[in-house]
Amino acid sequence: MHILFLHSNYPAQFGEIAANLVAQHGDRCTFVNERVSGDQQGVKCVTYRPASGATKQTHFCAATFENQIWRSHAAAESVAQLFRSNGALAHDRPDLIVAHSGFVSALFLKEVLPEVPVVGYFEYFYHRYNSDFDFRSDLPPQSELSAMRLQARNAMLLLDLHHCEAGYCPTDFQREQIPAEYQPKLQTIFDGINTDFWKRDASLSESHATQRMVAGVTIQPYEKVVTYVSRGFESMRGSDQFLKVADQVCKKRSDVRVIVVGEDRIAYGGDARFTDGKTFRQWVIDNNDLDLSRIHFVGRVSREELIRVFSVSDAHLYWTVPFVLSWSMLNAMSCSCPVIASNTAPVQEMVRNGQNGLLVDFFDIERWVECVLQTLESPPETQRMGSNARQTIEQNYCLTSCLDKMRSLYQNVRMR
Repeated sequence: MHILFLHSNYPAQFGEIAANLVAQHGDRCTFVNERVSGDQQGVKCVTYRPASGATKQTHFCAATFENQIWRSHAAAESVAQLFRSNGALAHDRPDLIVAHSGFVSALFLKEVLPEVPVVGYFEYFYHRYNSDFDFRSDLPPQSELSAMRLQARNAMLLLDLHHCEAGYCPTDFQREQIPAEYQPKLQTIFDGINTDFWKRDASLSESHATQRMVAGVTIQPYEKVVTYVSRGFESMRGSDQFLKVADQVCKKRSDVRVIVVGEDRIAYGGDARFTDGKTFRQWVIDNNDLDLSRIHFVGRVSREELIRVFSVSDAHLYWTVPFVLSWSMLNAMSCSCPVIASNTAPVQEMVRNGQNGLLVDFFDIERWVECVLQTLESPPETQRMGSNARQTIEQNYCLTSCLDKMRSLYQNVRMR
């Protein structure tokens, strides 16, 4: 089977999947994206370059759609050149297109390869109320124009939902955000966690008798480690809540060291509307009396170093508003971390309170502090939850089982 993957980025959700399809099933995979070209682990990567995009004259509410059109047109032209040049034969063309509906769309590929069915990957459908948009009611509200833009952001998603043959979402929560008339087209299939890679480094987790160095942070034998991981530092991932909790935990226990992984930027949401030109992290620090002496911001780290961070973690903290789930939480669970997470969707699908982690109200700082302290004071209970977390990933979210579900979907759509 020859599968053409389409995404604005690489490897994103499809890179590891494509490489495994090539290695384990002998499939051919072409990955059309905006960044990487050439052979990548047996996957043929082809780039596209948008000729233009939204400008200052583009209406604020239309900018996302304008950029999607330019990217999708460029992707279609790149695919047309790939399969129409040099007298390419029909058997060189893909049997299936798998496309992420977000920054780019497979809509125009239907014109280039009209006979090839499309499976859509739908990450998030936006809603005005009871959603990520209005969840942080404790912060300055979004503008009316931003609310209008939110509705318009679904335009390309709706086109992709209408035109695809089938699709999937990574969690039930994300699938349930899709309009009801399209949900029968969709399955829930998670992206998959490579449990052979994401596993605890026993040499670090069992070496409490010696000093350890992780992500540039020196950890003394007697110290407990609390971890937090996020691509950026924003309110949608509860970064402000985390700092308040970490500060109080450090004040109550002198043997705690906190490692924070992620960049000092806003990756999601509109926090810049009220931070007066500062990063959200700096805004939080400036507006709270925090002792940061044992809270270490280590920036972005490699995947290998992140495993080392998880391997020394005695408590991993994770917040999210109802939105797309971070891979980092599941990677932490795969590394047998005791996870304390916000009691929000879609976290509730993975974390069972008291079994493989703890769930806490997003805003209840006092309860968060209690749960962290209890976790740090109960090593046997911590080990039990971490072991159960690993088992949850192995049984339900490992790459092998998710890949089998994806390939079954791909084959079924191809044979229609």
